[in-house]
Amino acid sequence: MLQLGDGLTCFSAVFLLVLFGTRSAVWSTALTASLYLFVVLFRFPQVPVSRAKQVLRPGSRLAPGGVSVVAHRGGGHDAPENTIAAIRAASANGATGVELDLEFTADGIPILMHDETVDRTTNGSGPLSILGFSEISQLDAAAKHRLSDRFQGEKVPTLQEAVEECIKHQLTIYFDVKGHADEAAAALKKLYQKHPVLYNSSVVCSFEPKVIYRMRQADPEVVTALTHRPWSLSRFGDGSPRYTSAWKHLWMQVLDVLLDWAHHHLLWNLCGVSAFLLQKNYISTDIVQYWAERGVEVVAWTVNTAVEKDYYQQLLNINYITDSLTEDCEPHY
Repeated sequence: MLQLGDGLTCFSAVFLLVLFGTRSAVWSTALTASLYLFVVLFRFPQVPVSRAKQVLRPGSRLAPGGVSVVAHRGGGHDAPENTIAAIRAASANGATGVELDLEFTADGIPILMHDETVDRTTNGSGPLSILGFSEISQLDAAAKHRLSDRFQGEKVPTLQEAVEECIKHQLTIYFDVKGHADEAAAALKKLYQKHPVLYNSSVVCSFEPKVIYRMRQADPEVVTALTHRPWSLSRFGDGSPRYTSAWKHLWMQVLDVLLDWAHHHLLWNLCGVSAFLLQKNYISTDIVQYWAERGVEVVAWTVNTAVEKDYYQQLLNINYITDSLTEDCEPHY
């Protein structure tokens, strides 16, 4: 059966296509009214502003200007990404928090991993969908890192191990959920019940609105955020086209426009998010003001040079996610 969370983005796209494709004022009015009713009936309210602020801008470990500096994948330039070593390095280097990627092994164990395979970051090979935790626990998570000699033998941690390490270092956690909406919501709910401190020290974020909606269904007290990069359906992070077919590229651009509209006018409200994680190239003072008027904080990613950090920290005064707290580096998308 189709569940509500699965159809959030689809609903927005279909609505816009029908709305813009009709010249009837009656139909346009009816569709707009139905959308409004849909939002009123099914939306989740934002968590209290005071608690969202406690998570997004905690009283301690803030950078000058009062912003949070969040280590991307634990700070993947300074230590092997998504590892206990990265969490420890981020704390030592003065990060306010860490962004960690949640994935699952073939036997359902929640672990830290950005990709759907282990090839890029470890000495192993293969998709997570066929690798059990016993196999993944034998891998060297530092094998492909630039400082592999220093971190040789670092393991892929479970979500539980990573959370306990973050709590020990009093780090804010940005849980980046890659997919598996139901499994992720269940695993995170269990963690929040076991570690209530997470309600005031973590945020669940995802590119997929259905993930955030399911999380709010599982536990409406959790602070959440939507992650967004305009033109992500038609282009890769470096700007190159995803598709060689001109027609497919054009169609994906149309869907990109609809998705961008949905994020700014529907999905954030429906999910009741407290933050909007936006790719740095699309952030301006107007964007920051737009979201501030809606009670939503903008967080920039991925900010990796001293000039950029100063811009987001001092001029825009917004939190940012970075690959390194120690030097300039190329961004991960």
